Amino acid sequence: MKGLANKKIIVTGATGGIGNSIVKLLSENGAKILATGTRIEKLEKLKSEFQSLEILNFDISKNDKIEEFVDEATSQLGGGLDCIINNAGITKDNLAIRMTDDEWNKVIKVNLTSTFLICKFAIKKMLKKKFGKIINITSVVGHTGNLGQANYTASKAGIIAMSKSLALEYAKKNININCISPGFIKSDMTDKIDDKFKEVIISKIPSARLGEPEDIANAVVFLASDQANYINGETIHVNGGMYMA
Repeated sequence: MKGLANKKIIVTGATGGIGNSIVKLLSENGAKILATGTRIEKLEKLKSEFQSLEILNFDISKNDKIEEFVDEATSQLGGGLDCIINNAGITKDNLAIRMTDDEWNKVIKVNLTSTFLICKFAIKKMLKKKFGKIINITSVVGHTGNLGQANYTASKAGIIAMSKSLALEYAKKNININCISPGFIKSDMTDKIDDKFKEVIISKIPSARLGEPEDIANAVVFLASDQANYINGETIHVNGGMYMA
């Protein structure tokens, strides 16, 4: 893909299926990647596959350490930051009347607040070179809602609105902020879904199948490339036709 060679890119949530695919495809296109996550053994496995890959074990729920994290990640990449992909996220599902304050607060903190703070400190780096791209991974349920996920859907819808606001604020500085909204993708999260409920989900997808992690990675590579330089404040839906905006 045009314009990715030697681009310095941070990928959060790199140890999951989607994160792995993002790291691999960006690396194959010549980008210089720092992969971060909470599972060091999986980060080290990625490192063994891509010798030029930088890794950093970090839990994004530590909000007070995020500025330090962005500084360290940028330093490991050799200084300067071209792009960051906010892919990390958690779920703590429950029906609304049973949802505890802790289940609500943890999901909002990790998925929305931490994403905002990473964007904030990444933008500060990008302002120095008057260029940068931020790609926030949201979810189809941030548009449609979903049973038992009031916390998760609120966090993902919040990311979309937040990204539009940031795109407006920094467009003149040549910083593009966009979202990718996956549908139901084969991953650790969807593996936990009951088979009967999974059949119900697939019946609602016109493509009649779950997506592959590579489907999301392909969209990330496009938005990170020079071919997407005039796209800003948008959400790309990758859901097999399940939701058409």
